[in-house]
Amino acid sequence: MVIVKSKGLLSILTFSEKRKDILFLLEEKPCTLSDIKDYFNVSSPEISPRIKEMLSSNLIGKTDKIYKITPIGRAIITSFRPFLEMIESIENNESFWEEHYLGDIPQSMLDKLRDLKDCEVVSDSIENIYESHKTFTENISKSSYIKGISSIFIPTYPDFVVGMAEKNVPTSLILTENVFSKVRDEHSEKLQYYLESPHTELFVIDDVKIAFVVTDIFFSMSLFFTSGAYDPRDDLVGYNPSAIKWGSDLFDYYKERSRQITSI
Repeated sequence: MVIVKSKGLLSILTFSEKRKDILFLLEEKPCTLSDIKDYFNVSSPEISPRIKEMLSSNLIGKTDKIYKITPIGRAIITSFRPFLEMIESIENNESFWEEHYLGDIPQSMLDKLRDLKDCEVVSDSIENIYESHKTFTENISKSSYIKGISSIFIPTYPDFVVGMAEKNVPTSLILTENVFSKVRDEHSEKLQYYLESPHTELFVIDDVKIAFVVTDIFFSMSLFFTSGAYDPRDDLVGYNPSAIKWGSDLFDYYKERSRQITSI
């Protein structure tokens, strides 16, 4: 086991929010002391000791009265930013990640959680759960394509996906064995129509504890609690390109592990 002691550069960057923020500021542009004080709205006695430490550690340099980031400082920031974004992503929705089962999200995707740092948890009371899914489907209706995986059965979904197929919206779905069996047994005509549509795909996978959808405009994921029960109220939702790519990569991961259904 390698133990990293908190000293030197590590201590300078991790034990002071202000030092870290100064480095990010100088990464963007050189600044005078007055610029730095104005940016952080602080006095010289508050900021000068931190600047002095950063100068002595070769994180920043000074020419005349101008402070700027050094090549070493820039190299450190390049590696440090992904770590900070990962922490931010987890802290922004800390209870969501703590309370839910993550075992069916591959480690390769968990390693990229920083791509979800701008996502937010959308919560609804249990009494309004179907109203929540109504809003969800309305958002999907604006999308140019749909990819998703479902390990739960929502009564409104068969009609919805048939409606998307009627509109020729490219739709690719992965269902767990249990959900597929229920749809096949109780909605066979709708399932057959979906399968015969020109822009649809259906895959089946063994039981997984995850449900999500990704389109060209948003990504939304719901999970199971660590107890094993599905959480119908909390969805992690993101609209930025990094979240959409994360969801698309996760879909591809499951698609490679699924079998395609072409008829019933």
